[in-house]
Amino acid sequence: MSGVQQAMLLLIDSFHKYSGKEGDKLTLSKSELKELLQAELGDMLGKTSDPAAVDKIFKDLDRNKDNSVDFQEYVTLVSCLTVLCNDFFVKKR
Repeated sequence: MSGVQQAMLLLIDSFHKYSGKEGDKLTLSKSELKELLQAELGDMLGKTSDPAAVDKIFKDLDRNKDNSVDFQEYVTLVSCLTVLCNDFFVKKR
């Protein structure tokens, strides 16, 4: 498997590791998203234990306002963070 394929599989696996603990296996509830953020992105995002920060992230991701974060909304977060990281490392060169 190529590196990009491995990355895609990791994104999928990470999402499904947390989704469905409280119901729908294809979405993240706010508490599932919080758990994912703390475990998978805590070092990068910092204040994932701050309820207001998690609320803002959840609200921003929940584009269709169905009170859950689906895979596409989750990938949007990861994509944006990846772009920011790339910009940071390009500027450091």
